[in-house]
This record gives sequence, structure tokens and C-alpha cells, in this order.
Amino acid sequence: MLNDFGLTGADLIALAVMTFLWSGFTLVADRSKLSEQSIGAIMSRYRKRWMAEMAKREVKIGDIQIARNQMNGAAFFASAALFATGGVFALMGATDQAMILIDALPISIKATPVTWTVKLLCLVVVLAHAFFKFAWAFRLFNYCSVLIGSTPDDSPASQTEAARAASINNLAAQHFNRGLRSLFFALAFLGWFIHPMLLILTSTLVVLVLYRREFRSRSLKILQD
Repeated sequence: MLNDFGLTGADLIALAVMTFLWSGFTLVADRSKLSEQSIGAIMSRYRKRWMAEMAKREVKIGDIQIARNQMNGAAFFASAALFATGGVFALMGATDQAMILIDALPISIKATPVTWTVKLLCLVVVLAHAFFKFAWAFRLFNYCSVLIGSTPDDSPASQTEAARAASINNLAAQHFNRGLRSLFFALAFLGWFIHPMLLILTSTLVVLVLYRREFRSRSLKILQD
């Protein structure tokens, strides 16, 4: 069965390790007790504070502009993920040229047209996951802007509506962050085209970088202070 797809046992182990690291970090960063100390958790509190202040303002044009900036960021990355996916499909159509280029490289890379195509399809899955996360974040940020516009100022219901808007905004940010992680792992995925062990190494490096930025970065210390 593995030979039909051109994959070896090492390939499957490397893919399983990457999946484990990716899902494991997501679990730790988003759902564990340690996540309460992350930069994402601190920003979540700032978003709640932002919405609480927003509810006191009569004119909310500035708040809606901030929400639009969030939408633009999500739209940009969604487009980037979509273009990258199209580029991978273009590579599938240039398999013969890719094999010639790989043979010309000074390092030894074991690749066949079948393995090349299978690995590209796996990369498409990673990029598609990023696209769907960014696209959903875009819609949620849009919902948040509507909630901001509909929040009355200084009324008994204003803080309730503000809390609702904050919850939607935090959910959008969570999907946006997961989309970014997908792009990070898409970069790590490129190591698989050279050697399965390199995929394990690049995936580990990505997790270390993400962990440092989420739990040990200078920006986190600034926000905590």
C-alpha cells in the first residue's frame, strides 16, 4: 500500500510526528491551564476591555475601523493561502521539470513523480486548512463590527452586548492564530521534500518558535507589565 503512494515507513512516521506536534501545541496553547499565561490569553482580556470601553462611547467609528483592520488582516492571509495553494497545484503540473531539477541538485533526494505528487497534495491540505481558518476569522471579525455598530451607549444592555462582541472577536482571533500556525507548519512541511527526518526537525523548530512567542516573548512581558 505504501509503495502505491511512493511513501516509506519513515515518511509516515515523520508525518505523524508533525501532526502530533501541531495538534499538541494547539491543545497546550488554546485549551490547557498553561494557555492562561499565553499572549493570546492576555490579548483576550484586552479585547474584553476594549469592548467594555466601546460600549461607553456614543461615536464608535474608531472601534469599527479597528475591527475593519482586523478583517483586512484576515482577508490578506486568506488570499495568500489561496494563492499558495494555486502555486502548489501549478507545481503538480510541472512534475517532470521538478524531477529534472531535483536530479541536478548536489544533495541526494529520493523522489519519484508519485511521491512528489503525494507530498504536494499533503501540502495542499495544510494550506487549505489555513485558508479556511482565515476565511472564518474574516467572517467573525465582520460579525464583530456589526455587533459594535449595534451596541447602545450607556444603557443597561450595553455591557451585555459589549461582552457578546468581545466573545466573537476573541473567537475570530483564535481562528486567525490557528491559521497562522498552519502557515508556519506549511513552511516546516517543505523539509519533507528533502528527507523525512528533516520534516521532524523543522516541525520541532516551528513548535519551539511558536512556544517562545506565545509564552516567553518580550512582547508578552510588556503586556504583563
